[in-house]
Amino acid sequence: MLDTVWLIPLKDLDDDARAVTLGDVATMELAAGQKDFVGDPFRMMLMGLEDGSRLPYVVEAAGAAVGVFTLQAGAASLAGWPDDESAWLLRGFLIDQAHQGRGLGALAAAAAAREALKLTKRLGGGQAGVVLSVNESNPAAKAAYAKAGFAETGRYLGGSAGPQWTMYRAFSD
Repeated sequence: MLDTVWLIPLKDLDDDARAVTLGDVATMELAAGQKDFVGDPFRMMLMGLEDGSRLPYVVEAAGAAVGVFTLQAGAASLAGWPDDESAWLLRGFLIDQAHQGRGLGALAAAAAAREALKLTKRLGGGQAGVVLSVNESNPAAKAAYAKAGFAETGRYLGGSAGPQWTMYRAFSD
């Protein structure tokens, strides 16, 4: 099992490096049924590059792109959080099907929370943690988030793919 992941912020890459990295993302595949939860990884990264409130990341392990996610400011209520500003929204999180089952999801989710803390300190947004929602039909993802220090805070019924658990990790964790 790998014990380290690297986060590659797409908005910080030059055009050539971004194109190569997006090429890697375009080859990622989802396990059966996961598309309902997260959507197409390549499209999510392109949307993140276009939206000023979203920061898209590629997750790398052992020199390979293994996943993606986006951190978004001002949108926490999309995960059932009571307000938009007190937490970063972790969205579109996925690990490529070929790399699932190796603990990379928990490592990447924990790294995403650490990255959000750095962003809060650098940008001064005042967020106190990271929130996400995970579909009730996806217990493996819920377990990975729990292993990464996220705790269930309630149920959210606004998800397009059905009922969700809202999970939160405070920066003090």
